[in-house]
Amino acid sequence: MGSAAETRPRSAFLHGIHVPLVTPFDRAGEVAADALEGLAHEVLDAGATGIVALGTTAESAALDEAERDLVTDVCARVCGERGATLTIGAGASGTRAAEASLARLARWPQARAALVTVPSFVRPSAAGVLAHFARLAEVSPVPLIVYHIPYRTGQPLDAAALRALGALPGVAGMKYAGGGIGEDTVTLLGDLPAGFEVLAGDDAYASPLLALGAAGGILASAHLATARFAELAGAWRAGDAARARALGHALARLSAAAFAEPNPTVVKGVLHALGRIPTPAVRLPLLPASGAAVAAALERLEELGSEGFPR
Repeated sequence: MGSAAETRPRSAFLHGIHVPLVTPFDRAGEVAADALEGLAHEVLDAGATGIVALGTTAESAALDEAERDLVTDVCARVCGERGATLTIGAGASGTRAAEASLARLARWPQARAALVTVPSFVRPSAAGVLAHFARLAEVSPVPLIVYHIPYRTGQPLDAAALRALGALPGVAGMKYAGGGIGEDTVTLLGDLPAGFEVLAGDDAYASPLLALGAAGGILASAHLATARFAELAGAWRAGDAARARALGHALARLSAAAFAEPNPTVVKGVLHALGRIPTPAVRLPLLPASGAAVAAALERLEELGSEGFPR
């Protein structure tokens, strides 16, 4: 008889491109809710499957509780109107605090999943990480997407540990941002637990991760070329390797430019230059992107329209 994990339905809502929205600020430094709502509609119009509220790209650590609720309210309203997938960033390094963070998500019935980072700084054992997520999955009002990003958390996990997380009831998927593609990446994607999906989380590696079997991606760069990233995911899903390979290389160049300075500074600079948000402002400890970095990203974006990838 198969295990519970083997009989779970696949996480069908975890496919395609999910955009972790920036938090636009107005000239007074306050959250520009109208601009945020406009961005949410724009990326969905361009082919995104869903949006992520309060991810790292949203500068969630720099928002107070009222601002985080405002951002979530806006994103929830848009996803409710559009029938799109809403994922909300939640969690904490301590399990009790993470439980409290997840409990608050019950306020937004539009939420389909919570994006929860592997505990950072405290560096528990792999068994401790598993116990942490097992407890969170028991109490969360929505399925969990584990955010594996060892170059931020200081917590490397091998394929066996990642697969054990994926087999937990209540864990729907993983945002995989391993900082590259190595043996553990290939091993994980070659043998996923039933009902568990991997979403690419390193923008520059989105195409090879999709080629290896990732269901989609949570990609900050997709603010800038949402339709092209959606096309990339669709091409790999359809088996059109030639199209996907060429498009993937062009999008990797865009992603490299978008991450040339700390995220989301370049993304915000480009969005402002394109007139999509009122200011390029970020909050300390981040500083605005340099003019050179924004110009380079705009150039890479323009190339997408001149290399056989019309907008």
